[in-house]
Amino acid sequence: MPMSSHQMEEAAALLPGLLAQEQELQFLRFTNDDALTLGTRLITLAREMTPYKGITVAITRSGQLLFHHAMQGTTVDNENWIRRKTNTTVRLQHSSYYIGRLLATKNQTEMEQTYRVPTADYACHGGAFPLIIKDVGCVGAIVASGLKQDEDHALVVLAIQEMIAHQLKSQ
Repeated sequence: MPMSSHQMEEAAALLPGLLAQEQELQFLRFTNDDALTLGTRLITLAREMTPYKGITVAITRSGQLLFHHAMQGTTVDNENWIRRKTNTTVRLQHSSYYIGRLLATKNQTEMEQTYRVPTADYACHGGAFPLIIKDVGCVGAIVASGLKQDEDHALVVLAIQEMIAHQLKSQ
């Protein structure tokens, strides 16, 4: 179903803020223990903010799965969304929400036409955020699946913001 011009304008209005998040939310370091801390915080936030919904969380770095948890109420479908969102973020080095909104500005909802990748393996729905190390770049993805796409994205961003603030205080 084609989007209205209003929907495309709304998507375009989000793009600068989403790019700003990616510029701002860069870790100084990211260890395996950091993945455990961040993943656990994501689960805690999900329980606090959406107590009646379950999410699946995965954190990867350089192709290695460092954290994974599927809350009660999730299914294998969430695993597939995690995989597809991760593929998008690692390949394009932007949040999956940014890619989805960028495509929406072109009245597209899938990645096949623009990026020549199969929908079975890539998803342009919010929830995956690039794991960016300052002065290094994107080395993985931090992903949530189970809420609305903007909520998955917001949850991941909040947890990253908290963790980076804690890292900066600890310096």
